Amino acid sequence: MQRRALGGAVQVGFMLLLVVGIRAEAAALKVLSAIGMQVVMEDLGPQCERATGHTLALTIDSTERVVKRVHGGETADVIILPRQGIDGLVKDGKAAAGTVTAIAQSGIGLAVRQGAPKPDIASPDALKRTLLAAKAITYNNPESGAASGVHFAKVLERLGIADAMKPKTVFPKAGFGREVLNGDADIAINQIQVLMTVPGLEVVGPLPGDLQNTIVFAAAMMDSTTNRDAAQALIQFLRTPEVAAVIKAKGMEPATP
Repeated sequence: MQRRALGGAVQVGFMLLLVVGIRAEAAALKVLSAIGMQVVMEDLGPQCERATGHTLALTIDSTERVVKRVHGGETADVIILPRQGIDGLVKDGKAAAGTVTAIAQSGIGLAVRQGAPKPDIASPDALKRTLLAAKAITYNNPESGAASGVHFAKVLERLGIADAMKPKTVFPKAGFGREVLNGDADIAINQIQVLMTVPGLEVVGPLPGDLQNTIVFAAAMMDSTTNRDAAQALIQFLRTPEVAAVIKAKGMEPATP
């Protein structure tokens, strides 16, 4: 039986689900999510459980490792990745095309240690000068498949400073942002919502102009799920206004359909 949601905010969420016609028996849903959506999903998990009656088992990993896990035979009910990762799994027959739903989008930005002077990144030329003047920078290793790292490596190429920045680059080993906090780097580059979660970092701003890359995160039901109604209930919940409010609070924007 469905659980009845109690309390004001929870009741609102429950009624939203009724409006879109969700009817599903209680289930334990396994969700595989990219790191970029971690701050949102960890906050939404309890809300979703109260609103839908379904419990969530959330697993967070890099986009590349999530894709590898799926191709290695790991199963889940719902998967949340940057859109290109979802599209690849649809093409490979791992995710259901008709269930792909855009949820949130984010940009890539720069951060420095809290209290440090904020460098000029208002234009591509200003960003180039700032990066060349830095003692060292840190961003996700592109070889890890992280969307921010892959894109920023292309930014360095476009600015014509890829070779100059190689000896100044410190790839994170554990705990993003630690290199700036311990003084090994001046600047951290990542998705803005990730930078916002690191205590001691202060966001300078987004990459300027057409150097920016908007990463769209989407959810889809895995073809292998046996909890189709419950999985669809979760995906529809992720498009509700209350979820949009959480997405904005975490430094992202709700994705346009």
